[in-house]
Amino acid sequence: MASDWDWQVFCKDTIEGQVQPGCFGSQGDITYLDWLLSAWGWTLSVSLLALVVALTIGALMGVLRTAPSKGLRFIGNAWTELFRNIPLLVQVFLWYYVIPELIPSLKQVSSFVLMVFALGFFTSARVAEQVKAGIQSLPKGQRHAGLAMGLTLPQTYRFVLLPMAFRIVIPPLTSESMNIVKNSSVAFAISIAELTMFARQAGEETSRNIEIYLAVTALYFLSAFLINRVALLIERRVQVPGMIGGAR
Repeated sequence: MASDWDWQVFCKDTIEGQVQPGCFGSQGDITYLDWLLSAWGWTLSVSLLALVVALTIGALMGVLRTAPSKGLRFIGNAWTELFRNIPLLVQVFLWYYVIPELIPSLKQVSSFVLMVFALGFFTSARVAEQVKAGIQSLPKGQRHAGLAMGLTLPQTYRFVLLPMAFRIVIPPLTSESMNIVKNSSVAFAISIAELTMFARQAGEETSRNIEIYLAVTALYFLSAFLINRVALLIERRVQVPGMIGGAR
């Protein structure tokens, strides 16, 4: 069966299906390899920007969930429960179809930006859970020591608790970072030209589904693997000896 595979499909242009020398298009024509790499770029762009949103908001909500104030804890818990209990695809459709109707100014926002926020907010709920667990795993004396040194509570979180907590929760955050790449595949539902959308369209055009989907699978694996390696390197450099999440 392997002899029937046609890997030259990636060297064909997307207009006439002619094999192009070097597998890259010229004079405005693009090959399926050009399209594949462009789709990979869109996947990585959505994933990385959504990860920034998730880490920023997730850290804030994780802090609120451990705050002394009941009101702040309620906000953090409400955010987490809301975004982690609604399926991601439903959230994407809400951002694309519903929220712009409620906030007309968002109709001018591109689907790419809406996808970044949808994926970022969804993942932020999971990050908040990890940050909360990291803070609660620290000895209570850490907070008391910071306050005893004259730091305010926000300063104690910023300079004492969060740096330690993030080091502890790097392993689960690595998993969330890898998941965000995989979850970005739902972006095809709102016509973002990422890897899954490429696979569906290119497979239909070329009828070479095996080669197309194997290539897309390889790029998803490579993306997740690189994130895992980078996170592992960071973990080894900043690990806290004797704490949860230390050397493994």
